Amino acid sequence: MKQNKYDNPSFFSAYEQMPRSVKGLEAAGEWHILKALIPKLEGKNVLDLGCGFGWHCRYAREQHASCVTGVDISEKMIQRAREMTNDPSISYIRGPIEDVDFSNSQFDVVISSLAFHYIKSFKPICEKVYDCLKPGGTFVFSVEHPIFTSRSEQDWHLDELGNRVHWPVDNYQIEGVRDTTFLTENVTKYHRMISTYMNDLTDTGFMIKKVNESVPSDEMLKKTPEMQDENRRPMFLLLSVEK
Repeated sequence: MKQNKYDNPSFFSAYEQMPRSVKGLEAAGEWHILKALIPKLEGKNVLDLGCGFGWHCRYAREQHASCVTGVDISEKMIQRAREMTNDPSISYIRGPIEDVDFSNSQFDVVISSLAFHYIKSFKPICEKVYDCLKPGGTFVFSVEHPIFTSRSEQDWHLDELGNRVHWPVDNYQIEGVRDTTFLTENVTKYHRMISTYMNDLTDTGFMIKKVNESVPSDEMLKKTPEMQDENRRPMFLLLSVEK
């Protein structure tokens, strides 16, 4: 069975209180990087895999995408996305990313934000996206950075006074399950090396256009000084590839 923590009431309650859940894309520390990777969307047919509350779907329509489809495994996520959306050109589908099927060459752009590290196998996702993209189409996505997912203990090493000394990396080349904690729950994530993400994409036939690692924006640092530690290690990996 695919993992679906977001329909757990306590987990969902904690998630909906996160800044990015309340304030949307501008409260997401990596948005300024992901936004720059997204091509012009005017007149495009767009797919969002792991759409959550539908923030990226609504952004795509604000950029005059002609049609947007959001997919998420969580009933609570899809329900909230529909409640927040008043646009007949946006449709939401409840289902696991791994299982949903689309027509060949259906979409111009596929977007995914912080979803694939919850999925066991990345290569089949690449193949699915490749098939449903039109020739010349763009696939843009973010995942938790492999430096972040290498250990189950996704946290800083602290000194005896509680100061953040460094971010430890271990078992980097041992890919697979990481049982960790996020918000109020134990969750399962899947660690992959950077090379695996890139090789799975190119082996599928994609051409890599851009690879970025997250850093906080100057504006975010001004608003939230404690974000300064995000300059010490990347939390997210972001890629743009083309069919």
